[in-house]
Amino acid sequence: MTENSHESVPSRHRKRFPGISSRAYEHPADRSALVALRKLSGFDTVFKALSGLLPERSLRLLFLSDSVRVSDAQFAHLNDMLRDACYILDLEKVPPMYVNQDPRPNAMCIGLDEPIIVVTTGLVELLDEEEMRAVVGHEVGHALSGHAVYRTILLFLTSLALKVAWIPLGNVAIMAIVTALREWFRKSELSADRAGLLVGQDIKASMRGLMKIAGGNHLHEMNVDAFLAQADEYEKGGDLRDSVLKILNVLPRSHPFTTVRAAELKKWSETRDYQRVMDGHYPRREQDKDTSVTDSFRESAAHYADTVRTSKDPLMKLVGDIAGGAGDLGGKLRDRFTGASGGSAAGKGGAATADDSTDGSGGTRRPPGPEEAPGAGV
Repeated sequence: MTENSHESVPSRHRKRFPGISSRAYEHPADRSALVALRKLSGFDTVFKALSGLLPERSLRLLFLSDSVRVSDAQFAHLNDMLRDACYILDLEKVPPMYVNQDPRPNAMCIGLDEPIIVVTTGLVELLDEEEMRAVVGHEVGHALSGHAVYRTILLFLTSLALKVAWIPLGNVAIMAIVTALREWFRKSELSADRAGLLVGQDIKASMRGLMKIAGGNHLHEMNVDAFLAQADEYEKGGDLRDSVLKILNVLPRSHPFTTVRAAELKKWSETRDYQRVMDGHYPRREQDKDTSVTDSFRESAAHYADTVRTSKDPLMKLVGDIAGGAGDLGGKLRDRFTGASGGSAAGKGGAATADDSTDGSGGTRRPPGPEEAPGAGV
């Protein structure tokens, strides 16, 4: 079998999605950015010409020389999963895949000219076959969306801009760019999680994989419902102090927190959009060129508005109240910030009672993990 074919595709009882557009599974915020970039004629061509300035060629040689390339002869079960994922999502060219010795569970899809997928030994040893299938589908989803190209380009631009951060106010402008890029990266991970579910078609396996990434290979000690309850507790977040701490915690990350990813994927798996894709009703790739940038941004704006409206986070609730013209804004701000459960007239003397369970520390923060590769998929 050649790398560019789907010969000897393993037998399966999974649905296939011929001609599927990545728009079928992309998060609204991710999709709007990608649609806009795809409309910029020549954008990819110009920056691919600059690929010599990027370490891509060096990375390819590094993985070729110091990792194991997946094939029928090496990690054959991963090769079957890779062909399977490309067949289901109808990705014509199967990207090269490497296994890299690293105890940290991780995966990434990188590259300008042609995407390559890398998984670590820590991930291979951690996940079972169905969990790994979802991860491989996740990376193939990155490839189909073109995340590898756009991420590499934008990271290059960001790196270039950081070199001129000494210019007055330059650092402020750069941080705004970096913050916006990371927000997109986080949303693109939610998109790829959905692609992984379309490939694996097993929500339980997807949930198990995310739990293992968070808590290691101790499934007998973990529970999906309890794990999702953590996400709900995290979203509610206590008071405004916790809301601010959550923002500060997530800003430097390229990935959403694992419990959040699990909750978002579970929520999407129960939507009509997911069911329509599974029933064969999805946007086709040949229609991508006709996609409206305006409509995509409108969908993204509607998504964020709906997120604010339905969020249990104290800060988001306050924003919703402001947008809705809620009265007694000062009282609401005080109550949300102090975690008061009652109104301003609570108590005999009319003073609000603060929630004694909140000490302002924001809870025990998880120690920062290893540096995340921008194209990581787990």
